[in-house]
Amino acid sequence: MGGCFSKPKPVELKIEVVLPEKERGKEELSASGKGSPRAYQGNGTARHFHTEERLPAPHPYPGAQDCVEAAICHIKDLENGQMREVELGWGKVLLVKDNGEFHALGHKCPHYGAPLVKGVLSRGRVRCPWHGACFNIGTGDLEDFPGLDSLHKFQALQLQRRTKVMAKCISPSAGHSSSTNVLIVGAGAAGLVCAETLRQEGFSDRIVLCTLDRHLPYDRPKLSKSLDAQPEQLALRPKEFFRAYGIEVLTEAQVVTVDVRNKKVVFKDGFKLEYSKLLLAPGSSPKMLSCKGKEVENVFTIRTPEDANRVVRLARGRNAVVVGAGFLGMEVAAYLTEKAHSVSVVELEETPFRRFLGERVGRALMKMFENNRVKFYMQTEVSELRAQEGKLKEVVLKSSKVVRADVCVVGIGAVPATGFLRQSSINLDSRGFIPVNKMMQTNVPGVFAAGDAVTFPLTWRNNRKVNIPHWQMAHAQGRVAAQNMLAQEAEISTVPYLWTAMFGKSLRYAGYGEGFDDVIIQGDLEELKFVAFYTKGDEVIAVASMNYDPIVSKVAEVLASGRAIRKREVETGDMSWLTGKGS
Repeated sequence: MGGCFSKPKPVELKIEVVLPEKERGKEELSASGKGSPRAYQGNGTARHFHTEERLPAPHPYPGAQDCVEAAICHIKDLENGQMREVELGWGKVLLVKDNGEFHALGHKCPHYGAPLVKGVLSRGRVRCPWHGACFNIGTGDLEDFPGLDSLHKFQALQLQRRTKVMAKCISPSAGHSSSTNVLIVGAGAAGLVCAETLRQEGFSDRIVLCTLDRHLPYDRPKLSKSLDAQPEQLALRPKEFFRAYGIEVLTEAQVVTVDVRNKKVVFKDGFKLEYSKLLLAPGSSPKMLSCKGKEVENVFTIRTPEDANRVVRLARGRNAVVVGAGFLGMEVAAYLTEKAHSVSVVELEETPFRRFLGERVGRALMKMFENNRVKFYMQTEVSELRAQEGKLKEVVLKSSKVVRADVCVVGIGAVPATGFLRQSSINLDSRGFIPVNKMMQTNVPGVFAAGDAVTFPLTWRNNRKVNIPHWQMAHAQGRVAAQNMLAQEAEISTVPYLWTAMFGKSLRYAGYGEGFDDVIIQGDLEELKFVAFYTKGDEVIAVASMNYDPIVSKVAEVLASGRAIRKREVETGDMSWLTGKGS
């Protein structure tokens, strides 16, 4: 394909979709069921595939015909390494040409709906421009996170996501006995992805997922960006999903001891559960203020939807104080500017995000907040919380300033929630993190750990032991843990990727910038249209950008390919090495 053609008439690319029989219900979604064949035609040759999934009924196709063919472009219109969104009357598809082969996929990232045509095509996969998720162009499969679902392949309709085929639980004792094959402690991204990966890989024994939360797994990073969100809007999977695949979720279930010798955990209510494989993904607990008056009412950390909802309710038309100018604090402050009478931020450093994004980027973001009426009290901390009739009235600072406050949100960091492991023989480091190897294994055979509570070797930073408490990383670690429970010998190799959103603007970040000694900025910081490269010695170790997509995804792909980026390459301002077609 893509060379010279002897045929005089133009060759067109066709997508042909064979619809599933209408009477097939969602209920038969099973590992053994074969999906309907779909055909994809390029240059006159049809290749048939079984996509192994059902469409949710009713299907959004036009008319009642069983086959839809659409001529969408001339074969010469697309170069190798190019992507194009094509309109098919009832929806769009992403058309990709790579190594002479054509691929048609869902055009939106299933995570938050980003247009993938604006992403990065490299090494047989497309990387989302917003949050860095990667999809295999040959299969549509999700290869790097965040998100849970894969892309539809050879499908031209509004449906942009596809849940991989999963096994069901066939263990006769499921739901009743006091033993399980796999126990997962913690139902954040790491725990959920571990459970789903086990089912995707054909594991059909009992899986129990336990959580301190009263809710099924939800999108926690959204809490601080959208404090009004209700639990059902945040849910990562509906209740029926867990039932269908036999993933048992124990809510409000606190593990108090882990007995690794007898492979048993004990819950706070005395319930005991034996396991053969264990994943520890307990996440972290927010740090609290330790000042005078810390027990007064209306002082919150943002940990659950209930916390977030109460903060918004109390802040409406009143005075809000946020302690801590990191990601959580700044997202909360940004959200509350529309709701509260006043928003103040108290921070020990000179600028927000200083340790993470550096002085100059921090200052530019601070200016954006000040333009939105946020008042900053920097290089100080809270010395006292004063109440009137038990409820917060004033926040007193060490600088002796007194700030009016009806509600206070504390975002001063977190500690790993691993207290329950102190009496076990599972190793914890001096800060309470669980050290694991690249396979997410702890020092105890059959016990794995993942997510915010672990330290692990970061491949592309010379296997430095790091803790990366980010959503995307938790997903990736949960998958690797599941693969190794099944003895697949997988290793963690993902490039860290995170994002924040404030005042409708997104900042994206990839890499691991701890210990950076210089920041090289291209673009315009004042206009908030820039890319910042964080360097250590001669090497670029991280990148951040605003209004500069898809540069962060580009850099993430270069780092993922194993190539080092040198400081001199980014100092010149000539970024052709990065923005060339495909890489």
